[in-house]
Amino acid sequence: MLKATDIHKSYGTLKVLNGVNIEIKQGEIVSIVGKSGAGKSTLLHILGTLDNPDKGELVINNTKTSGLSEKEMAVFRNKNIGFIFQFHHLLPEFSAVENVCIPAFIQKRNQEEVEKKAKELLDYLGLKDRLTHKPTQLSGGEQQRVAVARALINNPGIVFADEPSGNLDSATSIELHNLLFSLRDDFNQTFVIVTHNDELAKMSDRCLTMADGKFNTSQQGIH
Repeated sequence: MLKATDIHKSYGTLKVLNGVNIEIKQGEIVSIVGKSGAGKSTLLHILGTLDNPDKGELVINNTKTSGLSEKEMAVFRNKNIGFIFQFHHLLPEFSAVENVCIPAFIQKRNQEEVEKKAKELLDYLGLKDRLTHKPTQLSGGEQQRVAVARALINNPGIVFADEPSGNLDSATSIELHNLLFSLRDDFNQTFVIVTHNDELAKMSDRCLTMADGKFNTSQQGIH
């Protein structure tokens, strides 16, 4: 599903990524852990095509991303990649179902079909009775589940999650973690998760530790 080779990234004189290599299979849940400043979020943004590496190659779903123009990249990202952030980034003026629909409307998909799919996803995520609620009327855990539904609306090949449970209490965090694994089991969904949550990291198929801008190579095969 994803292969990144020799990824480097610097900001001025600060070297953040120092030759990262990673391969991720379809249906795999991979957690990336490490101290603050190790380069985890920078790597996630590059793998998710939100930022470009200074050097290296990224292939997602058999597409070499460096060969795409900015416009082609935006279309590719919308179709193939989902994102879940620590801060949900839901639009406050829209209801739960409307927030979920937005990525699909960008694709100009049929409104009736999109709304039906959004409602099915929210139902699956336990939000059947919250469809018309705006973000301020939802709990933190409910908002994050809306964000999960939004990430899934376009059937992406891979979902990137940056500290998805960072703002949630421990009980709600466990619910979210179990939900991610249900999505993998039920839909063969692939996840790459940056997290400080040890429980989530241990539940994953693989947990990779970043230090000094690259992975601890002895862990690459650990499941």
